[in-house]
Amino acid sequence: MKNVLVLLAHPKYEHSIINQNMINSISGLECIQVHDLYEIYPDFNINVQSEQELLFTSEIVVFHHPIYWYSAPPLLKQWIDLVLEFGWAYGPDGIYLKNKIVFNCVSSGGTDAAYSKQGKHGHTLREFLLPFEQTAKLCQMQYLPPFHIGGTHKKSSIDLQKESQDYRNLLKYFRDTKDIPDHLYQLDELNNFKF
Repeated sequence: MKNVLVLLAHPKYEHSIINQNMINSISGLECIQVHDLYEIYPDFNINVQSEQELLFTSEIVVFHHPIYWYSAPPLLKQWIDLVLEFGWAYGPDGIYLKNKIVFNCVSSGGTDAAYSKQGKHGHTLREFLLPFEQTAKLCQMQYLPPFHIGGTHKKSSIDLQKESQDYRNLLKYFRDTKDIPDHLYQLDELNNFKF
């Protein structure tokens, strides 16, 4: 089994039913560690060495966050700015993240249809998350498309439970699969992936 590190970055986690359901669905699973950045660093004073050690021992990294103004909450951005240092994560000697798998798990009030060329936002979610994909490329990581639960304010509790279970199944699949199939990299979102 691979070690999976879920970097949870939700400044209002206690008010997010969907994110609580998602995290509860994976809590306690072997080799899957949930690392709540807002709980650990309420003052934004990030322990870079400790975070790098967590990354080093993980084969899969998940940026788990809500969409905030077409991006991530500020603590996750600061975490990336500080932890992914030149000479460690990228650059001539920056080899410590090479070949690790990374993807975003995001929730949004906007639906999948809203995040399309023809939709309200005029771009796909993957296009809005391009800075994460480029960061992964710079760090020689393998970037998978995002897992997205959209329209969260309009979903029934049954739908939220199903999507939380899909997330659980996805992480277990990645944890347990020796090689990630190449076709997964071509998807717009991992939600389209069928087990």
